[in-house]
Amino acid sequence: QASQEELKAAYRRLCMLYHPDKHRDPELKTQAERLFNLVHQAYEVLSDPQTRAIYDIYGRRGLEMEGWEVVERKRTPAEIREEFERLQREREERRLQQRTNPKGTISVGIDATDLFDRYEEEYEDVPGSSFPQIEINKMHISQSIEAPLTSTDTAILSGNLSTQNGNGGGSINLALRRVTSAKGWGELEFGAGDLQGPLFGLKIFRNLTPRCFITTNCALQFSSRGIRPGLTTVLARNLDKNTMGYLQWRWGIQSAMNTSIVRDTKTSHFTMALQLGIPHSFVMVSYQHKFQDEDQTRVKGSVKAGFFGTIVEYGAERKISRHSVLGATVSVGVPQGVSLKIKLNRASQTYFFPVHLTDQLLPSAVFYATVGPLVVYFAMHRLVIRPYLRAQKERELEKQRESTASDILQKKQEAEAAVRLMQESVRRIIEAEEARMGLIVVNAWYGKFVNDNSRKNEKVKVIDVTVPLQCLVKDSKLILTEASKAGLPGFYDPCVGEEKSLKVLYQFRGVLHQVMAADNEALRIPKQSHRIYADG
Repeated sequence: QASQEELKAAYRRLCMLYHPDKHRDPELKTQAERLFNLVHQAYEVLSDPQTRAIYDIYGRRGLEMEGWEVVERKRTPAEIREEFERLQREREERRLQQRTNPKGTISVGIDATDLFDRYEEEYEDVPGSSFPQIEINKMHISQSIEAPLTSTDTAILSGNLSTQNGNGGGSINLALRRVTSAKGWGELEFGAGDLQGPLFGLKIFRNLTPRCFITTNCALQFSSRGIRPGLTTVLARNLDKNTMGYLQWRWGIQSAMNTSIVRDTKTSHFTMALQLGIPHSFVMVSYQHKFQDEDQTRVKGSVKAGFFGTIVEYGAERKISRHSVLGATVSVGVPQGVSLKIKLNRASQTYFFPVHLTDQLLPSAVFYATVGPLVVYFAMHRLVIRPYLRAQKERELEKQRESTASDILQKKQEAEAAVRLMQESVRRIIEAEEARMGLIVVNAWYGKFVNDNSRKNEKVKVIDVTVPLQCLVKDSKLILTEASKAGLPGFYDPCVGEEKSLKVLYQFRGVLHQVMAADNEALRIPKQSHRIYADG
């Protein structure tokens, strides 16, 4: 956001600092020439509105791209930005042709009722009967991929396979979706399976107002018993910033009317629903609390009661890696019994393991379903997940350091040369500041600081930036903007990919002050809040 006058002032100041004619030492003169040329190149880019707009949008790589010579010189920065965004949209459309957006679910149902509900007398004479029998009684696999045909048309291919107690089947579906306008889209669906006949469906979505939309889904299912039509309509409305209200009407094999209210905030998610239908009618209330921690921990609970009985569920989920979320839910119901549901979301893939523990309400089953997953998770997190993530982070940092090693070395050499060239200017600045009892930087360090005892084994990686900071002092003030300080004259990145801070000990009006700022945090000194008060 710097003005042309500010750019000129900074350019003149750096030219005076790095001008080769001001240095007699051959080595310093050579270093000054290199830095002077870099300053001149930067000023040529930033002083031209066109090249500055390109740099602001795309960085240094944008200046190296071919094709900008065809952009008219008379275009304003706003027009250049618009042209760039248009070219970016075209690239996105080309990338769409290669994007499939795969999504999948694998569900494995496990029958573990033999752990808690056994008939001992029936198995006394059977070999191996002393061990509980745990069986996989059902499985379900589904997968879908998207293939963008144009910027408005998308083809979606999906399929699924299911088996339960030795019987199974599958189906395949093809959907064609078209975005008709900014307010809606339509979708045609065709399907077939070995258990059901052909399926034809039509789905329509439409924004009625900025706060209300409707979705309608019509389907015709062909089977040996004839044609079975179905219709589902959902009307939704924003009740306030965080709350949605839904009305659903379903007509067909399982006709029902459903109304629900969903409130989703930064810290919680609440749902209340009521359904009247055939064969199931129920009322359901659920609540989820979102902790604002690094692992995005969530705890949840729900109560559902209806003609089928009553079910109480509680559980938690937590992020275990960059793309993976692990969750566990305990379900206690009458007459359903006790179940443990484990779910792992890995990117766009979901792995679901429902474990049925008992058909009765046994306290022992509820206890082990609750405590067991917690013990296993904390043991796995300490012994496997945490060491794995730490090793993965170290590998990524090492890879990043290797890829930027030559650039960092060059930046380090330039920074060291700049510090040597700044010595004379800094001496004059300090003399002027001392005469007016102004701002004098006593010590300044930049890099990675370790203050937490839990990280005491980590190595401190800092560089001394006292001279570069003092050189930036003007009229007893030092102002740094919201940007990485590694780009300042005399600075470089001492720890690539790690969190960095700037720690400054300075003197103003004869009194010591101290401040620590994050790498991208703006800093303005002197300030009264930085003052160091002597004890007593």
